Amino acid sequence: MKQMNDLRCAYQNPLVSQRADPWIYKHTDGAYYFTGSVPEYDRIEIRKSPTLQGLENEEAAVVWRKRSNGEMSSHIWAPELHHIEGKWYIYFAAARGGADGEGIFDHRMYVLECESPDPLNGVWKEKGQIKTEWESFSLDATTFEHHGVRYLVWAQRDFAIKGNSNLYIAEMENPWTLKLPQVMLTKPELDWETIGFWVNEGAAVVKRNGKVFISYSASATNHNYCMGLISAPDTADLLDPNSWTKSPVPVFVTSEETGQYGPGHNSFTVSEDGSEDLIVYHARNYKEIFGDPLYDPNRHTRVQSFGWYADGTPHFGVPVPDASETDGE
Repeated sequence: MKQMNDLRCAYQNPLVSQRADPWIYKHTDGAYYFTGSVPEYDRIEIRKSPTLQGLENEEAAVVWRKRSNGEMSSHIWAPELHHIEGKWYIYFAAARGGADGEGIFDHRMYVLECESPDPLNGVWKEKGQIKTEWESFSLDATTFEHHGVRYLVWAQRDFAIKGNSNLYIAEMENPWTLKLPQVMLTKPELDWETIGFWVNEGAAVVKRNGKVFISYSASATNHNYCMGLISAPDTADLLDPNSWTKSPVPVFVTSEETGQYGPGHNSFTVSEDGSEDLIVYHARNYKEIFGDPLYDPNRHTRVQSFGWYADGTPHFGVPVPDASETDGE
């Protein structure tokens, strides 16, 4: 048991139940803002808390609901909340109802904007679809600024490449418009990226130690789901695919020992005092799933600290076990 106790987290997991694709952002006001995919895939919610642990019990504000039909009417996935030049933006993916059955693989990326300082109670306006170089299944947009340039990273299908989605990067003209062309950073090609589905998706960016790191998720969304990592020197041309190095092995995977299955679709934040880097991710606490994993609601939001190897790359360790009733006492 000593080894298991050593894996206990400073935060009690699950942090938020039944919320997949978690995004936590610590704002300049010191508060944590949380959003993620709800099991019904029908709306976008935001929670706010002065502490990470408090997010579970905070009331969620519904800031947008899916349309009744047509565009943005089905499978609302993976919202992310960003604060850019004094305004709030939500990036999310949505499908067109009626296409491809229920539209499950007909997603495109969209943006909402809020000018209010309070994103939970402000008015959100639809800024429309993010137009990429071609029309195809696309999702999981994330944005970051580097050396004065804003970039978007996302997952998209290229019909000329085997698989479901690859990762792309492009500069942005504004928070809802790309400056094309787009550049492919990685595609599913390794054995751990191609189990069930050929997938690279769910990118998240963290900059440390003179490098830009992009984590991503791979394979089917059951216990095979796992995280990969690419990196580039922070002085490199991020739009040059040759600037990026891909880890040949996954960096965060299922742990039978701790009872955590399919960790992935992560984001990054820091602890309340800013002293620890934290990885936020979803995982289930059981392996066997009946039916389509996408409709199993128990991908819970989890958080834990992580460290850094001597060469400056992140060391995520293993997903920590769920908290016991005595944890935190």
